[in-house]
Amino acid sequence: MRSYAAVDLGASSGRVMVGHVGPDRLELAEAHRFPNRPVRLPEGLRWDILALYGGVLDGLRAAGRVDSVGIDSWAVDYGLLDADGALLGNPVHYRDARTEGVAEKVWATVPAAELYAATGLQYAPFNTLYQLAAARDSARLAHAKRLLLVPDLISYWLTGLQGTELTNASTTQLVDPTTRDWSYGVAERLGIDLGLFAPLRQPGDSAGVLRDEVLAETGLAGPIAVTAVGSHDTASAVTAVPAGGERFAYICTGTWSLAGLELDAPVLTEESRAANFTNELGLDGTVRYLRNIMGLWLLQECVREWGSPDLAALLSAAAEAQPLRSVVDAGDAAFLAPGRMPARIAEACRATGQPVPDSPAGFTRCILDSLALAHRRAVADAMRLADRPVDVVHVVGGGARNALLCQLTADACGLPVVAGPAEAAALGNVLVQARAHGLVGDRAAMRRLLARTQPLTRYEPRGDTAVGRAAEARSGGR
Repeated sequence: MRSYAAVDLGASSGRVMVGHVGPDRLELAEAHRFPNRPVRLPEGLRWDILALYGGVLDGLRAAGRVDSVGIDSWAVDYGLLDADGALLGNPVHYRDARTEGVAEKVWATVPAAELYAATGLQYAPFNTLYQLAAARDSARLAHAKRLLLVPDLISYWLTGLQGTELTNASTTQLVDPTTRDWSYGVAERLGIDLGLFAPLRQPGDSAGVLRDEVLAETGLAGPIAVTAVGSHDTASAVTAVPAGGERFAYICTGTWSLAGLELDAPVLTEESRAANFTNELGLDGTVRYLRNIMGLWLLQECVREWGSPDLAALLSAAAEAQPLRSVVDAGDAAFLAPGRMPARIAEACRATGQPVPDSPAGFTRCILDSLALAHRRAVADAMRLADRPVDVVHVVGGGARNALLCQLTADACGLPVVAGPAEAAALGNVLVQARAHGLVGDRAAMRRLLARTQPLTRYEPRGDTAVGRAAEARSGGR
């Protein structure tokens, strides 16, 4: 039996989880959870990265003796360091407005079709490539000697060593998914200095050991290894999909819904680009072929504006609300920024001639119906574009706890949904560490261990439901 600390940083909170791994045993316990509160400064929206690092240290102190530490977080955002390794200001939040209109300027140099063929990444206005283009003339970038993505920045502060973990690097739109190396041609044409990035690391590589100062501050006794994991939280979450031999799709649910397939090679066709599918890299040479959907961010923002009502009661009322009374596009960039979410959903309903929800339960049902239909479209499109049939949909992440969303997704997809584990990113993080230390085998062995040890719930599609019928009608019977 060994213990591993999984530092899992999400867009609204961070946590340090402790995984215990042994023969036919996988347990996860929360050591410490802390808020992630972005700050709006005069220059824009920023992450409070020092508060996050303080939360990590508090979490390691609460975790106690562990054999290794792994770090995962959201993607695309980064910190800049000067020649002395000091941080040049708080990282910019991906929801900041600085990238508005930047993509079109990039495409004037590297057309969108060429960019997709080279990097396989979907268009999202906040991709690291566009962030760097937006910062091109900034004093901060001019003084930077190193760029570290968020989990790599935390790892550097813990160990003193710098690296760029591959699964997260693949979200920058600067990596070739075929060679699994930097896309040197794209960077050269756009004037991006790849020398800013630290050397690439693979999940399972050593990232160093905790510095003496960190050991002193956390009360831990060294040496304690830091292990590179799938540092993009979705890469860790997909690692923790408890699939057997069946053909599966996955939906990683939380602030975002990431819906797609695990493939052996990227899909770089023009049709794939037009459908806005991304080819991000996963464990063991796999490709996470998926579409980004706005996810439970829509509900999180509404709940925040409503004063944080009781969520269980809200979902119970939503289950009784009229289905499909109003549906919005859950991938619309109009919902990207924080604030006024109920008003923006109402505006979208009015613009499409639909009734505006008249209660929190009505808004909640609108959001969940919209997400279920978006999940169906993503799974169906992924199957078609990759020519890969699917027998079951695995829902992992925080949304696996939302029974109504899982049932509506099963109804919409017309496929069984297996929900769980909810803490998929942390479990995937722990399993990669355990494998690096020889405790578990390949991905199939990891998934068998997950299926034996984690609570899972199966939802069968109800073909006669309104959501199922509407999904079939909207798909034209496809």
